[in-house]
Amino acid sequence: MTKSIFVKFAASFILVGLIPLFTLSYFSVQIFSGYVERYTTSNLQQMVMYMSYNLNSAFQQYNDISKLMYNVRYEGLSEDIKQNQTFNVNELEQINATPIDSFLKTIVFSDNYITGAYFVRAADGRIYYQERENRGIRSELLPIREWRDEMSSHPSQAAIFPTHQDSYFTGSKREVFTLARNLIDTSGRLTREPKVVGTLFLDIDTVMFNQFLNELYLGDRDELVLIDGQDHIYFSNQGNRTKDEFLSGSKDNEMLVLSEDIPFVNGQLIAMIHRAGLFEQLLSARATVYIAILICSVALIVMGAWFSRRLAAPIRKLIQQMAVVESGRLDSMLAVNSNDEIGRLTQGFNRMVERLRVHIDEAYVAQIKQKQTELNALKSQIRPHYLYNTLEVIRMNAVDKEADEVADMIHSLSNQLKYVIDYGEERVSLRRELEHLHDYFYIISVRYDNKYMLCCDVAPDVEMDWPILKLCLQPIVENAIQHGLRQKKKGTVGITAEKREKDLAITIYDDGVGMDRETLIRINDSLYEPSAPSKSIGLKNVHERIRSMYGENYGLSVSSQKNIGTSVLLCFPIPD
Repeated sequence: MTKSIFVKFAASFILVGLIPLFTLSYFSVQIFSGYVERYTTSNLQQMVMYMSYNLNSAFQQYNDISKLMYNVRYEGLSEDIKQNQTFNVNELEQINATPIDSFLKTIVFSDNYITGAYFVRAADGRIYYQERENRGIRSELLPIREWRDEMSSHPSQAAIFPTHQDSYFTGSKREVFTLARNLIDTSGRLTREPKVVGTLFLDIDTVMFNQFLNELYLGDRDELVLIDGQDHIYFSNQGNRTKDEFLSGSKDNEMLVLSEDIPFVNGQLIAMIHRAGLFEQLLSARATVYIAILICSVALIVMGAWFSRRLAAPIRKLIQQMAVVESGRLDSMLAVNSNDEIGRLTQGFNRMVERLRVHIDEAYVAQIKQKQTELNALKSQIRPHYLYNTLEVIRMNAVDKEADEVADMIHSLSNQLKYVIDYGEERVSLRRELEHLHDYFYIISVRYDNKYMLCCDVAPDVEMDWPILKLCLQPIVENAIQHGLRQKKKGTVGITAEKREKDLAITIYDDGVGMDRETLIRINDSLYEPSAPSKSIGLKNVHERIRSMYGENYGLSVSSQKNIGTSVLLCFPIPD
C-alpha cells in the first residue's frame, strides 16, 4: 500500500486541496448570493412600486383632461343655459363656449402623447375629430358601438380601452390606447339614467410608456407588462404579446415576478426578471471564491512541487519513450526500476510496443502487399481486355474497307497505348482522361457506323487540370455501349463534370435500354460486397481503385430506369 502512487496523490490532494476548496467555495457563494439576491429583489420591488405610482398618475392626468368638458366658463349667460349641455352641443355645437372642433384641437395639443381626439354626438351619431397630423378619419372603422356598449353600465365614469392600432385614421398604424368619457347633461330634473349628450374619446400613444420603462434597467430576456383586470395587455417591452403567451411566461420558475397595482385600470404592473441575468453579477461572492481557490492553489502547488521531485523523472522518461515510438522506432525498451503504478505502467508499455511491432510485421505489411497485388491485378485485367477489343475493331475495319479511316484509327490506338501502358502514373488531369476517352470513342463510332454519339459538358467552375484516377472513365463508357446501346439502332453517351462543395462529380449516362430494379440493386450491392458475384467487372474495378486511392467516402454509384437509360456517378476530392 505504501508503494501506491495513486493512494499518495489521492490522499494528499483530497486533504490539502479539494476539501477546503469545496467547503470555502460553497459557504461563500451561499452567504453572499443570498445577501445580494435579497438586496436586489428589494430594490427592484421599490422601483416597480414607484413606477406603478407614476403610471397611475399619468392615467389620472388624462382622466382630468377628459373632465375639461365640465369646466364651463360662460360669461353673461344664465345658469340654466350654462348647464344645458344638450342645447350647447346639439344647437350651438359647442363645449365650454368653444366650438367642438376648437375644443378637440385644444385637447390634442395639451399633451405630447395625445395623438387624436374625437367627440361622438349622441343625438345623431355625428363624429367631430382632430388628429395631430391632420389625417382623415374612416368612421366605419371606429368601434364606437362596442365601446359605448361597454360604457353603458357605468355612464358617469371614464372608461379606458386596451392597446390597439389607430388604423381608422388614414395611413396611420400607431399603437394607442383610448380613454373615453361621456358628457352628461346636468340641467333639469335628475333621472335614474343620466342623459348622455355625447362621448369624448382620447387616443394616447403607447410611446408614453417608454418614459417609465427607462426607469427600470431590463435585460434582453426581462419583461415589463401593464395588464388590466380583464387580462388585457396595454404594454410589453417584448413587443406584441398575447394573453396566453404572457400567462405561460409568468409561470416560468426561472423568472422573478414582481407586481404592483394600478388602481385606475383595476390592473397591475408586472415585471418578470430573468433570475440568471439578474444575479450573475455577484462580485462579492466571486471574490470570496477566488480567494479560496487561490489559497488552495498555493497549497496544491507546494505539495505538487514536493511530489514532482520524486515522481517526475520516471514519468518524463516514459513520455520521451512514447515520442520515440510515435516517430516509428519500435526497437527500444524502458528499464523497470520500481513496483508501483509507474513500474507496472512501464511494463505494460513495453509489452504494448512489442505486440505492436509483431502486429505490424505480421499483419499490416502483409495487408499492404496484398492490397498492392490486388490493385495491380485489377489494372492488369483492364489493359489486355481493352487492347484486344481495340485491335479487333481495327482488324475488322481493315477487312471491310481500305481508307484513310484506318490510319485515323491506328493514330487513335497509338495515343491510347501510350496512355494505358504508362505505369508510372496513377492520377492524371481531367483534360488528359477526356482526350483519351475521345480517342477511344472515335474507334467505337467507326466500328458501329457512327450510330453512337459522345457528348461532353464541363461546368465553367471546373478546372481541367484537376487530377482524377487514370483509366476511370473508359471502362464505364464501354459498359454503356455494350450493355445499354447495343440493342438500339442509335444512342448517345453523355459525360458531365461539375463541382459539388469540395468534390468533383463526373456523371456518365446513356439513353439505352436501362435495367430493372432487381438488377440495379444487385450491381450496387456488388460494389460494396467483396464476395458478391458480379458481371460488371469494369465498374467494380474502377470503384475499388477510387476507394483505395481516395478513401471509402469516394467511389461510384449506379442509377437506372428500364427503357430510359443508365447513369454512373463518380466522385473525386478537389485539391486544396
